[in-house]
Amino acid sequence: MNSFGVSSHNISDFSGLSAATDIARIAGAKLRQFFSEGVVTEYKGDVDLVTVADRTVESYLQDALLTAFPSHGIYGEEGARDRLDSEYRWYIDPLDGTTNFAHGFPHFCVSMGLEHRPQGLAPEHDGPVVAAVIYDPLRDEMFVAERGKGASLNGKPMHVSAVPELGEALLATGFPSRKRHDNPNIHFYQEFTLRSHGVRRAGSAALDLAYTACGRLDAFWEFNLNPWDTAAGFLMVEEAGGMVTGFDGSYRRLDSREVLASNQLIHHELLGVFADLFAGRDLAPLKSPAEYAAYRDAAKSSAS
Repeated sequence: MNSFGVSSHNISDFSGLSAATDIARIAGAKLRQFFSEGVVTEYKGDVDLVTVADRTVESYLQDALLTAFPSHGIYGEEGARDRLDSEYRWYIDPLDGTTNFAHGFPHFCVSMGLEHRPQGLAPEHDGPVVAAVIYDPLRDEMFVAERGKGASLNGKPMHVSAVPELGEALLATGFPSRKRHDNPNIHFYQEFTLRSHGVRRAGSAALDLAYTACGRLDAFWEFNLNPWDTAAGFLMVEEAGGMVTGFDGSYRRLDSREVLASNQLIHHELLGVFADLFAGRDLAPLKSPAEYAAYRDAAKSSAS
């Protein structure tokens, strides 16, 4: 046991997953304390938020993971880059849902995904993600996955939903904090809202993927995610029986510009909707605000 509260492990046989969950739990406790005390918000760029909690917890994760797994590398959202030529690389997001956190909205998590990068793998290629941990410290929910061994929530096996069609499905998505006018997702949000039971936008891609893995959501899509957003969640969905691709059905990438995760059962239907939307086909009509105002005024006049 070291000063970070975890033991040193060799994860070549993936026996170190318990150490990783211990690290995530300690990181989550730090987030809980910051959340209860309140933090000062800063900006990285024009609109992306960052807090002392992001930086403090990423520093803890970097030190704790390198102590527990000395031969591994680290790639973190807030700038941690260490030993990137290692055979194993952790993608870490110390606080996925920073905007929620900064506003006191209780929905955020710690996310850690371990990629295996065998010798000779080209830098632009992904290796398989072999272990994943997503921890929600406010609900004390520990989502864990290990390649070939399934996924669990607080130690109990978890599986994607059995919802068979889009019309019965609950979906989730996200929107960028910057360059929103360059992102077309509001159109997809409209169409999927009209075609499903509903669409949620909760502000944490990692938790959206974890919720898809455990069946709370039936699918999730988003544009322009980063490896620290996706590494853990991709493995979780796949090990829980789900599927992750691009919007065109192509193989997913850790730094994918387009992510579609589902319970598999509705994946083909979702891909068809994306194809139609990108082609401008079968768009559902929707009243503009001006048209709605005219309809409202006419209804008032007829009622008087």
